[in-house]
Amino acid sequence: METKAQVRDPREHINEEPRNDLGDLMNGFFGMAGLLTVIFFGMVIIKFLAE
Repeated sequence: METKAQVRDPREHINEEPRNDLGDLMNGFFGMAGLLTVIFFGMVIIKFLAE
């Protein structure tokens, strides 16, 4: 009995998308730092307006 199985090398990574890990890390880091900076200055402005 003959089986018709297609064997592929698992090292091919045919389903893996090309990614830029360093770029993703830097975008996340600077994005979060920018958001926290905006929140910080917003709270400082609110503090001075409340007085």
